[in-house]
Amino acid sequence: MIKKIVAVLLFVSSCSFIYAQTIKTDVLVIGGSPSGEAAAIQSARSKVKTVLVEPHAGPGLPGGMSVIYPNNDLPWGIWGELSERIRKFYKGKPGFDNKEGGPLKFESTVAASSLKQIADTIKGLSTYPNSLFTSIKKDGDRWEVRISQNEKIITIKAHVVVDATERGEVAKKLNAAIDGRPGNISEQSEPSKIYRTSIAALNNTSFIPLRAILLKGADNVLVTEKILPAERDIQLLPLQLELGQGVGATAAYCVFFKTTTKNLKVRVIQGEILDFRGRLIPFADIAQNDADWRAIQQVAATGMLKGSEAGDKNPQLFFRPDSLVSTAEIKPVLTEIYTRAFLWFNREKPAERFTVGNMLSLISDYTLTEPQVLKSNIQKAWKNQYKFKLDFNPGRPITRREFAVLTNKFLNPFARTVDLDGRLIN
Repeated sequence: MIKKIVAVLLFVSSCSFIYAQTIKTDVLVIGGSPSGEAAAIQSARSKVKTVLVEPHAGPGLPGGMSVIYPNNDLPWGIWGELSERIRKFYKGKPGFDNKEGGPLKFESTVAASSLKQIADTIKGLSTYPNSLFTSIKKDGDRWEVRISQNEKIITIKAHVVVDATERGEVAKKLNAAIDGRPGNISEQSEPSKIYRTSIAALNNTSFIPLRAILLKGADNVLVTEKILPAERDIQLLPLQLELGQGVGATAAYCVFFKTTTKNLKVRVIQGEILDFRGRLIPFADIAQNDADWRAIQQVAATGMLKGSEAGDKNPQLFFRPDSLVSTAEIKPVLTEIYTRAFLWFNREKPAERFTVGNMLSLISDYTLTEPQVLKSNIQKAWKNQYKFKLDFNPGRPITRREFAVLTNKFLNPFARTVDLDGRLIN
């Protein structure tokens, strides 16, 4: 009799082992949306262990044939990788003339498989397809999440959880508020400086501020899909991927620096996004292969050089790198970031158009470099290192490209710490 009881107990124990499993990870992404896929990809690329739980066998994309129109000739980050794979797949196939600068036509199954191929090549990323999220609770310094997969219960313990479900299912379970929303670049006006915290850019004039992906009342839980428009459209795919990339970088930051979403450093996270070719500001005229794209992105993220909108039906943001710099535009941010800049402006009194000579003088004053030595060094590097098109001439107005490159290199305003509202932290 005792032997039978022992046998039954062993059998039950064996079944429990088969149908209940516990795993640990750094980041857990819940939801097979495009932004969820991108978040998992970026998190793993940022060198933290990542698990992706998705309800289907692969990424969830609208079915049938799709065409994406706006700015697909300027792809960035993971969206750039995906669009490139799609173009290669259809190269030479009748009916799919996906040339650079034209509409991107593809079947949803091809896009989904291409995105999955990207994920499959990344170390440190484990995927649990056909799995449903069931519960979440706090367990010490980790979140304990339960999912079901083929009638098997799996418990996943993670430092950071990403809610990439369309309906915000994780947030609902936690009874936590989601109030995130995209911002418009027109908010680059006083007193708002939230644009300085952008972690993803739309292909027109909008951005996603870092604060938008945080879940109120739940540390180390980030949100993707739920902050996007309720009506899903394939035209959102580039934004979904850019948003996911920004969220993935944020999740990895919390793990890498052993901190929480209460202590995020905006510029560090943005730097990681830029390292992986993501965007902060959606300039339509600065291509990914532009040698100065990072300098322009970083200086623009400070608000020192703002873009200008153009277009009626589909307005876009343009940097206009060859246009001239206005002293009135750069003075407020320069004096906000650098204490000595106020004294420099009072002393030098630059004209309406900021000149190359003004730039040299400002750099000399900030870096405490002897003016003639600085002038000689920059003149030598003007064409060879910086690849500027116009000749070196201290007397002429400086272009926005030249100003961005030199400011980024010598003054480095992007290094100044900002809070989640974009305000400078001393």
